[in-house]
Amino acid sequence: MIRYDFAGKVALVTGSSRGIGAGVLTAFAQAGATCVLHYWDDPDGANRTDADALAAKLRALPGSPAVHVFAADVRDGGQVEALMRQAKEACGGLDVLVNNAGVIRDRTLKKMTPDEWHAVLRTNLDGVFHCCKYGAEILRDGGRVVNVASVAGLVGFHGQANYAAAKAGVIGLTRVLGKELARRGITVNAVAPGVVQTPMLGEIKPEVMAEYLKQIPAGRLGTPDDIANAVLFLATEESAYITGQVLPVTGGWV
Repeated sequence: MIRYDFAGKVALVTGSSRGIGAGVLTAFAQAGATCVLHYWDDPDGANRTDADALAAKLRALPGSPAVHVFAADVRDGGQVEALMRQAKEACGGLDVLVNNAGVIRDRTLKKMTPDEWHAVLRTNLDGVFHCCKYGAEILRDGGRVVNVASVAGLVGFHGQANYAAAKAGVIGLTRVLGKELARRGITVNAVAPGVVQTPMLGEIKPEVMAEYLKQIPAGRLGTPDDIANAVLFLATEESAYITGQVLPVTGGWV
């Protein structure tokens, strides 16, 4: 059950057509926020299909929250700038920005190609930079930025040099922006999920997943709701004195 009230607030969650992003945006919608659903318009159209389906589901919730659906490639600063302009025109500005969009291309350093390295860094780190840069321009004073980092950025895992480097960069960016935006009353924090049940898990080998499970004291994988609950807390008025911090959401793993 959602215990927070975001009525009158506007929340944008990047990469919210599926997975953790969809769970977070759903939580904001259930708490009464006006929602900006963002997706990357992939060549197959799968993300757009998912985005439209989620938007219809959210609009059917009690109270019929407003949901605006926009596409943008977070790797492209120009597209992100246009996304923020669309959000401002549609909603008047933002109160909450959640940077969730991300990809994985796991491979050992020996086998990793430069393209696989850059693909992850461009989406998972450059994308957060672009969204923070242009999102800050339309965030109202007293707003909230929550970046979705990862436990990988804290401890590092075999075969994830690109992903861990990108998420560690997100953590560093979070700490700096927590200082830079404090004068406007905007807090900037990050959540660092452990292993969460999303479609992305399909890219992790079963034997690796079994080893992960052995290390989680809670005895289960996380869910998008687990991450959403942490994000919503960091987006509340009550969290106003918390900024530049990283909250691991790992079932006790870290």
